[in-house]
Parts: sequence; C-alpha cells; structure tokens
Amino acid sequence: MSDDTKPNQAPSGDSRPNAVDKHQSGAPWRNFYGRLKGKQLKDSQQRYIDEDLASLSPGAVGWDVNPDRTPLDLQNMFGGRDVWLEVGFGGGEHLVHQAKSNPDVGIIGAEPYINGVAMLLGKIRRAGADNIKVHPGDARDLMDVLPEQSISRAFLLYPDPWPKARHHRRRFVTQEHLAPLAKCLKPGAIFRVATDIPDYVRQTMEEVPQAGFEWLAEGPDDWRVAWDDWISTRYEQKALREGRTPHYMTFRRL
Repeated sequence: MSDDTKPNQAPSGDSRPNAVDKHQSGAPWRNFYGRLKGKQLKDSQQRYIDEDLASLSPGAVGWDVNPDRTPLDLQNMFGGRDVWLEVGFGGGEHLVHQAKSNPDVGIIGAEPYINGVAMLLGKIRRAGADNIKVHPGDARDLMDVLPEQSISRAFLLYPDPWPKARHHRRRFVTQEHLAPLAKCLKPGAIFRVATDIPDYVRQTMEEVPQAGFEWLAEGPDDWRVAWDDWISTRYEQKALREGRTPHYMTFRRL
C-alpha cells in the first residue's frame, strides 16, 4: 500500500495529522505502509480465515477491544512455556517449522497481509501445530499489549526493504519499532534478523544496538551462514534466484 492508512483525518486544509489526533478507538496515530490484501483469496483460504483465525487469536490486541491496553495473559495462553515472536511471518513456513520443532515453546506471529495469514492458517492445519497464535495486524499493536520482558526470542525475516532512501524510516529497524520490541523481550533474549538487502544490513547494525541489543558475531560465518534450525523461505529463494546474498544477524537483549 503506497499511501498511509488514515483511520482519522486531520482538520480541513491540513493533510498532516496533529500530534494529539487519535483514532476513534483512542489509539495513537500510526501510519501503516504496505499491502493489507493482494489477489482474491482462494475458497480454501477464505475458509481458513472464517473457521480458524478467531480461535488462534492471542486475545484482545486492537484498540477497539482493548482501549486500556491490558497486557495479554501469556502464562495462561501457553501454559507457562517460553514465548517467541515472529514479526511479519510472510507465508508462515518458518513460523510453522519453528512451532513443530519446538513444541515446548509458544509462538505468536504478527502479519497484516491477509493473504499471508491465510497461507499460514493452511500450513497450521496441515502440520497440526497447536502452539501458535496469530495476530492479523500491525506488530506495534501487538507489542503494546505484550507484557514487559515476556518474550524469549524474536524473528524479523526478510522484512519489506523499502529501498528508496526517503522510505527508510518505514523499515522495522527504526526506534519506533525496536524500542517497544526491546521492552517486550527478556534480558538475554535472542533477536534474529535475516535480509538480502545490504543497506538494510547497514541500518540494522546501526539501529538495533541503540535499542539495547548486542550483536553476537565473532567471525564472518556468524552472518554469512544460516542458523542451524533455519528453513529457507520463499522470500529467500527469490533472493538467491536473483543473485542477492542473505545475511543472518543475531542479537541479544542486554
């Protein structure tokens, strides 16, 4: 989506949102960039949305249903297990892979692109994974209601690169996103970032440490070689076909 999603309009004659403007729900003004929906869903995908999505909700995330921003009860949600977070899960192959490989962990995925959500729901059905929750929306809204220091691991895998310089502020690796993420992570929690865009690597290395993380790398293989439990996603396969080099960065929350 090229234009900002604007749930509330500024006063007539001024297209800029006022600092005190809020959604009717009481939410702060947040521009959203990117697609919410692509081509029409297949009948099976629409069925997944209709039949499965509600039961996989992590709880009251939206401002319309949780205006007081009451934290989610992760202890009850996952029976006291460690909780991981994937921001922007794309088609969901990595999220389901991690859920199946780590049944002793609960994983929450956030993704506003409804076609990707539908693909994930189909994969969850086929895999029979029962330790996943899905937020079909902005990760910032989810991070609002995650308890402080509650997440043990987070993933940001092949995020939208926003290649034009004037759009770099839209990237996830800015303090607008990293500060609330850091607040949710436990001290010592791991944050993995994968990208095939060199300038995204640069911005990641500049911004993530400023948010309270240290980079865990001792040699070139620590960012050139994928993690032992990695599953290559369709986004990575596209990058490789087009001659771009993946980078795998691992950070630890201080």
